[in-house]
Amino acid sequence: MKETKVSIIIAFYKNTKALALIVKALATQTYHPFEVIIAEDDNNSTTKLFIEELIHQFKLDITHVYQAEDAGFRKNKILNQAIIASNGEYLIFIDGDCIPHKDFIKRYVQASEPKTALFGRRVMLSESLTQKLYQSKNLSLLAYWHLLTKNAKGLKYSFSLPVIKQKRDIGIYGCNWGLYKNEIVAINGFDEDYVTAGVGEDSDIEWRLKKNGIQLISIRFSATEYHLHHPLNYSDTDVKIGLKQMEVKKIAGELRCKNGLDKLS
Repeated sequence: MKETKVSIIIAFYKNTKALALIVKALATQTYHPFEVIIAEDDNNSTTKLFIEELIHQFKLDITHVYQAEDAGFRKNKILNQAIIASNGEYLIFIDGDCIPHKDFIKRYVQASEPKTALFGRRVMLSESLTQKLYQSKNLSLLAYWHLLTKNAKGLKYSFSLPVIKQKRDIGIYGCNWGLYKNEIVAINGFDEDYVTAGVGEDSDIEWRLKKNGIQLISIRFSATEYHLHHPLNYSDTDVKIGLKQMEVKKIAGELRCKNGLDKLS
């Protein structure tokens, strides 16, 4: 298998219990080398100490980037900071509530190609199983037979079928996708004008990548994550605001966003 330096970028906000599980899962990955960039949309001294403990415990190459202050939803800004801090030629974006399967990075590397953006999907964990994971930190609870008895949803995505790669017109979710770093730099990264959740970090980046000639490829049956249960953290109003904003930008044809990587570098 080809050797590619990978940067895993974790969009993180406050949930250190989830972060501990994610880093533990990354420590068991079947592919190396990779680095981890924890992109914190906050500035929390407790989190800094917690991440130092994770580095000591798991001996992973971890970089922590964070905001000057917690000033509302600025996920796209911190993701851009993470891109600038990254050393990998290939970037994989995950959310701070999603635990990657042990073959997660390997499947992305195997399927990676220039001018493509890959995306996977999540198994949705029940509230009771999520709490057991938080308490026990036992990743064996993510075995299929256990998921089956604990009311997990999207179980079909737990099957490993790496031969299935499907071209798609849409499909990027901000919690599970990847591409070569130069492809996202070419469109100036994430658009920081979006300050509500649900659109800017996925739907907007998707249409701009496509306009720049990037093909979307689904690897949903091999790039598997396990989504920890939590209340929905954005509203229908947030999505409507983002969609309206995106339509204006699409009409204007802003392939390279004006408020992106260039403002941070």
